[in-house]
Amino acid sequence: MSDEFNNSGVPGEVVTQSTVSDKSKVAAAVLCFFLGQFGIHRFYLGQAGTGAVMLVLSIIGWATTALIFGFVPLAIVWIWELIDFIRILCNSLVDSQGRKLR
Repeated sequence: MSDEFNNSGVPGEVVTQSTVSDKSKVAAAVLCFFLGQFGIHRFYLGQAGTGAVMLVLSIIGWATTALIFGFVPLAIVWIWELIDFIRILCNSLVDSQGRKLR
């Protein structure tokens, strides 16, 4: 089985991997609600790559709002943040190891 393995070669002793993350669903939701535009909730969940993309899009968006072009990356980030917030509340967003939030 994929989630069971033998513990240090002792026959009959089975250890299972945890399917629940040590990250809090409430903390992720609060971070997403207040700082989600900057991808802070993604960094908290260990998803640094997508968190960095959100942060860069936000910086580019705010830096270019005077040119009107800046609203395009900001709209992308705001929609992404809203979807992430809903996914956190529905418990479908997972941490970097694919485990559900506690």
